[in-house]
Amino acid sequence: MKNSIQLSPKDTINAFLLFFIIHTAQIGIGIQGFQRIIYQDAKHDAWISVLLAGLATHIIAIFMLKTLEIYGSNDLYGIHQDVFGKWIGNLLNIIYIFYCSGAFFSVLRNYIEVVQTWVFPDLNTWFFAASLLLIVIYTFTGGLRVIVGVSFFSFVLSIWLFPMLAYPMKYMELRSLLPILEADMSGILKGVKSMTFTIVGFEILYVIYPFVKDKKNAKKHIHLGLLMTTLIYLAIMLVTLTYFSGEQLTKTIWATLSLFSIVKFPFIERFEYIAVCFWMLIILPNLCLFLWAAFRGTRRLVKVSANKFVWVFSLIIFIASLILKTRPQINTFNNYFSQVAFYIVFVYPIILYVLAVAKRKFKSRKEQIE
Repeated sequence: MKNSIQLSPKDTINAFLLFFIIHTAQIGIGIQGFQRIIYQDAKHDAWISVLLAGLATHIIAIFMLKTLEIYGSNDLYGIHQDVFGKWIGNLLNIIYIFYCSGAFFSVLRNYIEVVQTWVFPDLNTWFFAASLLLIVIYTFTGGLRVIVGVSFFSFVLSIWLFPMLAYPMKYMELRSLLPILEADMSGILKGVKSMTFTIVGFEILYVIYPFVKDKKNAKKHIHLGLLMTTLIYLAIMLVTLTYFSGEQLTKTIWATLSLFSIVKFPFIERFEYIAVCFWMLIILPNLCLFLWAAFRGTRRLVKVSANKFVWVFSLIIFIASLILKTRPQINTFNNYFSQVAFYIVFVYPIILYVLAVAKRKFKSRKEQIE
């Protein structure tokens, strides 16, 4: 196949690891405060928006898989070149590289803001950005298997955080969910779209699929990862809606962290400090996977080593993190990124699948005529 990736056995991963990759790519910075955004659109039916958004990820994943199965050992960047030709294909590759870079920057800058707001208000942005980037550089230079290993341990070591949300459940008011479907369908669908910033990340499948060893088992683990993410977001949304009043929720920027703040132990007074600091382990797979995806695309365009790329990339991100200083600036970037991500993640895969199928049929007919 044209532009296919040549792999050695040491570069491949087992299909069951896709569960951890997909799940940890989705769980990141958005989970800390997505409830307020969805509530503004769908009110107390926001949990329905979360459920529909989760369903949408399964549908889009099917289109992604079908497209990838046509090409087998090719990733999104090679598919672009095959479907659209060299020039248009490379232009689309550049757009996708910028998207991955934007996702990386969004996760990094938002996490720095959370740490500065909740734990270290006097911490300089440059210091924390440099520290995080050095950790990411160290992980990235280990290769794909190290990045996948980080995803696995991120899931295993951080899953204990979410049962802590059982503490607010004793203050739940289930009547806050009633009446169901009071919001109109446009509000619920608007809430689904607003979930984009929170639930993206599974599009990493486009780049990592060729590296999967036993592809016949990939589908099951991908959908299990998506299901796990959906269930976590749904549970957090239900707890939030039944704990906060509507007025409180509209004024709470990081609702999930606020829920952690009521968790009390005899030996820990401010549990949310632990949660915020531990969240670095949760966002690390996000950063590494998006960085790796951007590198794979850049290597399609220019000959560049991984070491040189990661240092140049990190320098650009470091400078950008110093430019965006205020909350309104970060919010503006998040809003623009979310709008772009919606079309790239939820609309474009359907278009690409249709074009890939059409191209394959056209080629087969041409070969029959010849």
